[in-house]
Amino acid sequence: MTPTSAEPGDGFISIAGRLLVATPLLLEPNFYRTVIYVAEHSADGAVGLVLNRPTQEPVSAHVAEWTKYVTDPPVIYVGGPVANEIAIGMVAAPAIPPPDWSPTLGAVGLIDVALPPESLGGLEAARVFSGYSGWETGQLEQELATGSWIVTSGSAGDVFSEEPEELWGAVLRRQHDARSLYASFPADLRSN
Repeated sequence: MTPTSAEPGDGFISIAGRLLVATPLLLEPNFYRTVIYVAEHSADGAVGLVLNRPTQEPVSAHVAEWTKYVTDPPVIYVGGPVANEIAIGMVAAPAIPPPDWSPTLGAVGLIDVALPPESLGGLEAARVFSGYSGWETGQLEQELATGSWIVTSGSAGDVFSEEPEELWGAVLRRQHDARSLYASFPADLRSN
């Protein structure tokens, strides 16, 4: 997906539908070694979901009607530090998209888990997140400028990875430049 400008001539470039990969120097606990799917990005801010923070909480304990639709592992994921009391769904290729459907990574997009999954007429994959990651106006751009994140393309396979704990290294290893070396950084830089 190609970044798009919000307004002609304003210089803003949206990275909605892309992945943010934390560099090893981003030590903030909420984002250490995370891979984030950027669901929305405008000049007003950004919203994303951390893809590689599964919990031990089964989906069946919170939104049971989604249990048979979620991809393994069938647990709730921590989407980020904002509003952890809300559940957010992400699905791939609903046969009957809801009226407000606006996918940003091929056929992958956010969905309200209050919708009965049967109303979608089938789908390829689903995942449920607790909370989200959010940035106010200019905040993400500042973090990008300081080198906290790598922006890269992603796929539905990344979003619905069955090995989420391995996703950070996997995405870094496929970079075609020196950024791929980050995948071999030790978890504790002091141990090197």
